[in-house]
Amino acid sequence: QVHLVEFGGDSVQAGGSLRVSCAASGDDYYKHYWFLAWFRQAPGKEREGVAALYTGDGTTYYADSVKGRFTISRIKAEDTLHLQMDSLKVEDTAMYYCAAARFAGGLGTFENGYWGQGTQVTVSS
Repeated sequence: QVHLVEFGGDSVQAGGSLRVSCAASGDDYYKHYWFLAWFRQAPGKEREGVAALYTGDGTTYYADSVKGRFTISRIKAEDTLHLQMDSLKVEDTAMYYCAAARFAGGLGTFENGYWGQGTQVTVSS
């Protein structure tokens, strides 16, 4: 099993920055390589993949809507995943979820993976 807990969500003004983080644990987490990803979902909208990182080689993936503004990273020693969000826009407002899957291949399906509880990011003008 893999347990994921997000933290760091907050309210921020448009144009500002925020970093959300995800702590991973569980015996299975340490036994395999994983695609780790951030997804977001706003009320009335479908879930959207934001960024992903493959722990096997460090490859990163980004949605076009956040490329150049968001940076996904991992601190291996702390078993934490981070999403640095700069130049935030009102449309970035959403619940942000951390997810882990072994064979997602990037920002693919994580339905059979593990999910955190989410952390709210609210961007105001």
